[in-house]
Amino acid sequence: CAGRTDSGVHATAQVVHFDTPIDRGVKAWELGVNSLLPPTIRVTKAIVVDDKFHARFSAVYRRYNYILHSRPIASALVSDLVTTQRRTLNVDGMNEAAQFLLGEQDFTSFRAAGCQSKTANRCVIDACFSQRGEFLVFSICANAFLQHMVRNIMGSMLAVGGGAKTPQWIEGLLAAKDRSLAAITAPPQGLYLVEVGYPDDLLSPAMLVKPPVLASHN
Repeated sequence: CAGRTDSGVHATAQVVHFDTPIDRGVKAWELGVNSLLPPTIRVTKAIVVDDKFHARFSAVYRRYNYILHSRPIASALVSDLVTTQRRTLNVDGMNEAAQFLLGEQDFTSFRAAGCQSKTANRCVIDACFSQRGEFLVFSICANAFLQHMVRNIMGSMLAVGGGAKTPQWIEGLLAAKDRSLAAITAPPQGLYLVEVGYPDDLLSPAMLVKPPVLASHN
């Protein structure tokens, strides 16, 4: 698969590949596989690819959204699809802090203790917060991510947004390369894998699906 998601994390654009000698139409694969999957997992599109394609290693970037629901009382309807945020956050400060994430650098301060990656270097292409109705969405795109990287970043961004830390604190965390100095890991339910990029635009924008809570927001 293109990205390994933690328990409780969602994906609207997960990509998997498999090799098979069976020749059948893509629609038959979609219907057949879905008939065997639990209701929380669905194949939305099947395509035939070159035998050199690999869902994980052929990818050139991934994009995640982390969705905060800004309200005083958690919603009973979407509590497992978002992370409820009861405090008023300084979004401008969070966006200022997010700019320190850009470029290729060492993200040791935001990797899980059990992360098995040989290097903590990753290249973040863009990172920003945007308000969409009641939802505050953190969008981050990188060539690849470390285990728990987005959730660890989000935990520290909430410390900035809540006023406990300054935006420049994020810059200091990156320089320190010390996970113990950063904030706690944000909960999993607000996190979504929303896009995986491949050479030659293998996946068209029309194939991407928004997180359901954002379906009515541009």
